[in-house]
Amino acid sequence: MDGQASGHAALIAELSDWLGERISTGASVRDLHARDEAYAAPHLPDAVVFPESTEEVSRIMAACHAHRCPVVPFGIGSSLEGHVVPLQGGISIDTSRMNRILEVHEQDLDAVVQPGVTRKALNEELRATGLMFTVDPGANATLGGMAATRASGTNAVRYGTMRENVLALEVVLADGRVIETGTRARKSSAGYDLTHLFVGSEGTLGVITKLTLRLFGQPERISAATCDFPDIGAAVETVILAIQSGLPLARVELLDEVQMRGMNLYNPDLGLPERPHLFLEFHGTEAGVEEQVQSFRDIAEEFGAANYAWATKTEDRTKLWEARHNAYYAAQSLRPGARGVVTDSCVPISALAEAIRRTKEMIAEAGLVAPLVGHVGDGNFHLSILVDPEDADEVARAKALASKVSHVALDLGGTVTGEHGIGSGKMAYMRDEHGDAVDVMADIKRALDPLNLMNPGKVVEID
Repeated sequence: MDGQASGHAALIAELSDWLGERISTGASVRDLHARDEAYAAPHLPDAVVFPESTEEVSRIMAACHAHRCPVVPFGIGSSLEGHVVPLQGGISIDTSRMNRILEVHEQDLDAVVQPGVTRKALNEELRATGLMFTVDPGANATLGGMAATRASGTNAVRYGTMRENVLALEVVLADGRVIETGTRARKSSAGYDLTHLFVGSEGTLGVITKLTLRLFGQPERISAATCDFPDIGAAVETVILAIQSGLPLARVELLDEVQMRGMNLYNPDLGLPERPHLFLEFHGTEAGVEEQVQSFRDIAEEFGAANYAWATKTEDRTKLWEARHNAYYAAQSLRPGARGVVTDSCVPISALAEAIRRTKEMIAEAGLVAPLVGHVGDGNFHLSILVDPEDADEVARAKALASKVSHVALDLGGTVTGEHGIGSGKMAYMRDEHGDAVDVMADIKRALDPLNLMNPGKVVEID
């Protein structure tokens, strides 16, 4: 045990007495919980615990509160702004063993799950029911982690983000108290909306131990497509007009010409033109999808769209969206050995073309390679700024570029993050975006976690 861990030796000994092998101070286990997928520097927790029930989480939290020990909830580690990095050491609570689907209410279109259930596991369970859970951030993340980071993804333009799809929560607070927020009812006027206070709180207010989630019926027909455009502006204008026309797009993803080059390198059989692309999906009845497809094509052709490719078979659609979800790895194909400094921002859709135009100018000025992808239907886009992690100057230029992208979003009435979250990586922009509302957030944090034990150093600072 190193010096940091020895500071909480009494707590670790207490937890070991009843958790047994479900607490680890081993170097390899701690290292796995010291990082996420971001560029944030890793920090080791003192120990990692693997609870299996709400009661165990409550007991762990009460013990940590008594010993004044920091706690960081951990799902699968796929976050992108350092959310799960234990900046002050302490205990990492790994929820992977809390992975039971507790209830599925087919008539009410909802499910109750533990936080360690992944989105793919839930959809596999739902397959025979004709229902589906729609939030798809790409990674096979845990549903607890997705709620904590207010995850979004490719389906958000039609089905919403975790904000719209979490009906109720069970949460363990910093002192071990267990509360339930919300109900299975689809609406309520009873009191403060605590459910959506915890959705997006990034583990800074409590540990999510149970979720009630909204489900949707699987559509009769699904059709996917790709098409390319002469420039980014034409692609964005196509989507704006399609949305204004009332087309119920299920997915609409933008990939710039740089990203498309990486896609073809990573997926040699993809073979798509290296021009700005839209990847699309339409859901509905047979007749409804046919009508949507034709209406979209009519609009897109006004803006110079070409090279349509349609996929109606499940295996073809899966191949297409798997390629999109692997965009980060495809981007790295442009520069083998490089790491991505990843960032995202979101603006009103009418400002998206301008935001991207200014972003691409800044990329060129910085002399960097930064493929761009976006959930264009809701004004959200992502950059993977490729750098040599050993080149301090290059890393510094990448971080400066990411900062400029955030400020462009704010200038255009948007937000510094549409779905990655704040974590530790974007705390510097909180006051620029929220002004004095940051002080109110800090007051909420103090009220629920006065000792600042819950994921300290994330979202907001308190004394």
